[in-house]
Amino acid sequence: MKIILLGPPGAGKGTQAAMLMGTYNIPQISTGDMLRAAVADRSPMGTKAKEYMDAGDLVPDEVVIGIVRERLQATDCADGFILDGFPRTLQQADALKQVLVELNKQLDAVVSLQVEIESLVVRLTGRRSCEDCGKGFHLQFDPPAGDGSCSVCGGKLMQRDDDREETIRNRMQVYHQQTAPLEAYYRGEGLLTVVDGMGEISHVQKAIALVLQGC
Repeated sequence: MKIILLGPPGAGKGTQAAMLMGTYNIPQISTGDMLRAAVADRSPMGTKAKEYMDAGDLVPDEVVIGIVRERLQATDCADGFILDGFPRTLQQADALKQVLVELNKQLDAVVSLQVEIESLVVRLTGRRSCEDCGKGFHLQFDPPAGDGSCSVCGGKLMQRDDDREETIRNRMQVYHQQTAPLEAYYRGEGLLTVVDGMGEISHVQKAIALVLQGC
């Protein structure tokens, strides 16, 4: 099963991808993971990516696409994969399509998780993590101890800078400008299904399972 998961930050792509990994025994592949692995492995594309990253520059599309090509040829992708966070733009979608043709692979489905912006703000601004043990919490859905410290080790909880409301709203704007048009692209390819991501995790999981059963 070869799947792309679309959706804004906080839509639950990572949670759903983890469940799909267990169901289909295929890897979840994110852009960040690919870049870090390629750099660590010192692959040809990883070496190029490191040059840009060390200079504080964005890694250009041609290098990212090269890393995607390397990753999709790995043995654990023989039975499929879940792309999470890639492609982000129409240009990347076109490049991915060409890579898949070269590798004799074909996408089975593109699932877009739809979540209201205000709900995403609540989801993301409420996230906290322990500075000592790394345990994650949510002020509303999975609250820490009564004194606001880590329930596991008693450590101080922190909020990531990119989980602050202003940053989140900026990220949403960037998403809708650059990535939301991918829905139209994959609808035109006959691959897109929109799934309501507002419900319980298990309900969203069942909805995605129904989509993939028809593939």
